Amino acid sequence: MSFKIIKPSEIEKESFNIIQKELTEMGKQIPEELLPTIVRVIHTTADFEYADTMCFSEDVISKAKEAIKSGAHIVTDTNMALAGINKKTLAGYGGEVHCFMADEDVAARAKEMGVTRAAVSMDKAAELDLSLIFAIGNAPTALIRIHELIQEKKLDPVMIIAVPVGFVNVVEAKELILGGTTPYIVNRGRKGGSTVAAAICNSILYNL
Repeated sequence: MSFKIIKPSEIEKESFNIIQKELTEMGKQIPEELLPTIVRVIHTTADFEYADTMCFSEDVISKAKEAIKSGAHIVTDTNMALAGINKKTLAGYGGEVHCFMADEDVAARAKEMGVTRAAVSMDKAAELDLSLIFAIGNAPTALIRIHELIQEKKLDPVMIIAVPVGFVNVVEAKELILGGTTPYIVNRGRKGGSTVAAAICNSILYNL
């Protein structure tokens, strides 16, 4: 068995080259503007099925870039995604990443109401007077609450990244976002996760 000798700085580039080569060999024809996002998600997961299951609303990448350059903030449903998103690049345009899941007021209100902290976190986000991108990688209840807040005209997001992972209400919650009018990136089915949500954000931030 032999190993390639690759400089640490070149590993990611080499991985991306391998992914794009294999996508071509599979006969996948991915639009140029979507390719960085799909490749980065596959790089994060080593799962080529994402090339088939990721759904993008019209011009969503360009809309997201424009929003970030105009100072949009990102709200996520896990501290893992918060940690993974490139905050320095976002800050350069005036934005921040927010996660309210560990806030004491969120936990207290969720317990009082008998709902998830993720749902209450979306209520707290709706109170921000900011242009918001939602990056949801864990909690379908967050997506359901976002949908409800939009219907109630209490929230008007720039974009929704809907990639929670799991088995309970995950598929149904993603379909709510697919059926809405807010620009979206959604991974259909059960797959996703916080690392996928962060990867999607970074694929946009690294290509501004």
